Amino acid sequence: MGEFFFRTMASIAELERDIISERTKSGLLAARARGRKGGRPTKKSDKVKMAIKMYMSKDYTIKQITEATGVSKTSLYRYLDKVK
Repeated sequence: MGEFFFRTMASIAELERDIISERTKSGLLAARARGRKGGRPTKKSDKVKMAIKMYMSKDYTIKQITEATGVSKTSLYRYLDKVK
């Protein structure tokens, strides 16, 4: 009797998980249809362009660039990899 109860509860839990997953996916699709976009916001492109220009001029250190533009060191290197 205990094994039957355990399997029944496991089946109900699996069904609940599938329902939650389906609702989440349909909610994301509905949000995209309304024009919403998920994920992290990107940096302002003018700040990134300025940071890349400062880096290419070789007149500024990485620390000076990050302090002046607000673009993190990691982000700066990521954008530089895309440019090269």
